[in-house]
Amino acid sequence: MKKIVLTFGLISGGFLAAMMAVMVPLCLNGGGNVGYLVGYTTMIVAFLAVFFGIRSYRDKNGGGTITFGKAFKVGILITLIACAMYVTAWEIIYFNFVPDFADKYAALSIDKMRADGASDAEILAEEQKMANFKKWYANPLLNIGMTFMEVFPVGLILTLVSAAILRRKPTPGTGAAAPAVS
Repeated sequence: MKKIVLTFGLISGGFLAAMMAVMVPLCLNGGGNVGYLVGYTTMIVAFLAVFFGIRSYRDKNGGGTITFGKAFKVGILITLIACAMYVTAWEIIYFNFVPDFADKYAALSIDKMRADGASDAEILAEEQKMANFKKWYANPLLNIGMTFMEVFPVGLILTLVSAAILRRKPTPGTGAAAPAVS
């Protein structure tokens, strides 16, 4: 199981880290709305490695069968490796290349509100929210936690869906795998 989990986790994590390197400049150049769409689409594509990792484990190690629990375990381990790589990539990028990310992000957010015609009260509330965001982001542990929570829910959902789709119990009496019934 280790080899499959590591292989597919590293593939997914490498894809996520590469995406991070592309998305940060896009976000800082005002492409926030497009950035979210591209970012989350890329996360889904990267986490397809969970599906293929579970399927590989089922076919190579399980003799064509796997329970939901075992499939979930394989998938969540792949997800955790990918998330760790994503967080590591962000920490390297943030602290070494864009330590002023929070300031730039806050300025972009407030400028967008002004351009959209937000009231002074709404802008003031956003400025306060961004001041808190900058304080939280300066703390490395909170920074890591928030970054992890950007990507982990996507991986968790794909793990649950993949485990449900790929589960297959042996057919009683034959030892052959029967497809899962939903």
